[in-house]
Amino acid sequence: MIPVPAPAGPGAFVHPALFYRDLDEYVTGVGGFVRAALAADEPVLVAVPGPRLDALRESLAVGGGSGITWTDMTELGRNPGRILAALQDFADRNPGRPARIVGEPIWPGRSPAEVLEATRHEALINTAFAGRPATVLCPYDVVGLAPAVVRDARRTHPTLMERGRDVPSPGYTGAPADLDRPLPEPGGPVARLAYTHGGLAEVREYAEGWGRRTGLTPARRGDLIMAISEAAANSLSHGGGKGTLRLWTVDGPAAGVVAEIHDDGRLADPLAGRRRPSLASAHGGRGLWMIHQLCDLVEVRATESGLTLRLHVATP
Repeated sequence: MIPVPAPAGPGAFVHPALFYRDLDEYVTGVGGFVRAALAADEPVLVAVPGPRLDALRESLAVGGGSGITWTDMTELGRNPGRILAALQDFADRNPGRPARIVGEPIWPGRSPAEVLEATRHEALINTAFAGRPATVLCPYDVVGLAPAVVRDARRTHPTLMERGRDVPSPGYTGAPADLDRPLPEPGGPVARLAYTHGGLAEVREYAEGWGRRTGLTPARRGDLIMAISEAAANSLSHGGGKGTLRLWTVDGPAAGVVAEIHDDGRLADPLAGRRRPSLASAHGGRGLWMIHQLCDLVEVRATESGLTLRLHVATP
């Protein structure tokens, strides 16, 4: 059985990647991790894609699977920007106890943009959980995923579990250096609006009129307009008082609409929007948090040229 890492002491955080090649290896590795947590009377969250969830439920039902919180990652992690807050919320609900979490944010079939933002999530886990008594185990299908995805997993995880061994990752860097690679340009017609102070209502009206010509349902169109409004308001407050909105549609398997907001702002806190903002805080990413909750994918690029948010909402 693969050794199961656990917090090494008070305040220790452990973040291993489990590389698996088939379902047996998966159930053995993840199941052993969960059973060890249950034996230590530690709270367990299992957030993995649906088919894997079913296999683990069946395996862990033998000998008792009570005490486990189950979550389908294809729903929780549809937008990778939502995952981190859910993991932190689980740990916060169990104060004073080391939390054990299984999180599989990347699986075969994810789009390249989703994979990149999920990789950003994996890197940010190390910052968000630093100093907390927790273990977050992240399984990776090394047969079904591209080699570049597995290479990035080696860079974002301090520890690796592979072929029955638990070893430090020699490739660990904390975060891949190219997470802020340039976003690809749209492949079709693009609507564009520049805005400045006093222009928030114009932004909403423009986006609403454009959105009516897309395949979005009224409810999802409303979500997109609200997200655009939040992003534009951030531009006016923190992004130099002006910005640019671009809108376009995408066809194919990832069919939907995309709204891009660019301004002169900076992202001082890389966790902004990915962790639940405090009600007592006067600032702290409430707008970006809301944007993540409303959209199916949010791509973030913070570079010397400013801040770009690319918001995706899928059509039915």
